[in-house]
Amino acid sequence: MLKALLRRKPKPSAPIDTARLPDGRRVYAIGDVHGRRDLLDQLLDQIVADDRERGAADTHIVFLGDLMDRGPDSSGVIDRAIEVSQSLGENAHFLMGNHEEVYLGAASGDEKLVRFFCKIGGRETILSYDITPQDYNELSMEELAARMPALLTRRHVDFVSGFKDRIVMGDYAFVHAGVRPGVPIEDQRPKDLRWIREDFIMDEAPHDKLIVHGHTITDDVEECPNRIGIDTGAYMSGMLTALCLEGGERWYLKTGQ
Repeated sequence: MLKALLRRKPKPSAPIDTARLPDGRRVYAIGDVHGRRDLLDQLLDQIVADDRERGAADTHIVFLGDLMDRGPDSSGVIDRAIEVSQSLGENAHFLMGNHEEVYLGAASGDEKLVRFFCKIGGRETILSYDITPQDYNELSMEELAARMPALLTRRHVDFVSGFKDRIVMGDYAFVHAGVRPGVPIEDQRPKDLRWIREDFIMDEAPHDKLIVHGHTITDDVEECPNRIGIDTGAYMSGMLTALCLEGGERWYLKTGQ
């Protein structure tokens, strides 16, 4: 039993300046979009130009979650994400954020979850579908919940349902919110990967991978020895950020600069 516990202890993460991807791979990790289709289009254009300029590579794009809510065009963001998925195939990766989790619950028509969805920015998401502000305002919560399964299109719901909880590449682990300190990446609970905040943000101990995450808004990129946070509050700041990685290199692309 003691040997088993020792084997499960996380290894220290690679220091931020020595973390590497597998040779030949290039990754663009995109922070929380939150309904800003306009910014996502701009950032994807920057990514395409940057990728072309740097030459051939096995290029991957990772969306860190929270595609929807708060901003004005969540439906459009999901459409664009589907386009990226169709274009890149297995090289496009999508993480399940806390807002995706609630979106899927609301899509089932659960009145309690619809009410919570609307409190955390879901109203803007709903209005990006086929409903007017006047119709929305005239519906009771019970009536709105009844309409949700048809309102949030099945194509979008099916796509979001396939999002993953974690992506590991080389010395990096990409998650939405963070990880539970002291727990190996493969044993992390989906709840923590999607919702954790203070326990992760305040922890300075190394993890078994260098964690790349969104979820917690900062004025700019936040680089720490054990993590890199890239949620720069796009829906209100106009700055949508991508962390770019290749080998041992690290750089950033941003909108609104």
